[in-house]
Amino acid sequence: MLQRDYLLEVIARFVEALMRAFRLAIEKGDEQGCKQVEQAVADLLELDPDTFSVLAPNSLVQLMELSGIGESVSEYVGYALDRVADVYEDMGDGATAELRRAQAEAIEAAYGGDLTHVPEELDELDRELFG
Repeated sequence: MLQRDYLLEVIARFVEALMRAFRLAIEKGDEQGCKQVEQAVADLLELDPDTFSVLAPNSLVQLMELSGIGESVSEYVGYALDRVADVYEDMGDGATAELRRAQAEAIEAAYGGDLTHVPEELDELDRELFG
């Protein structure tokens, strides 16, 4: 029970960070918002942000599996990476968009997820910013 409560708190903080970062990236057109999304993902997975930013998709999945929380957070991480890929595309950074999308797709494949599914906590934000 304690571990579940801790995980819920970690996810809640992650969701709050995503909300702030996506608003900055989309509403203000600030690439720093994309960096903050990536920082939030790296923090959630307890990875160094510089390491995370260049990980091959399969390597990211392996590190998620080793962390022990990969399955619990895969829906959130996949969503964040897929949406930040959209933002990078809109900003004209095709290379970063391609890597983030490949990472999201690898997570989707490894954990049987669905990138078209929006986590409940992010539904309102998604409709507002991406709808």
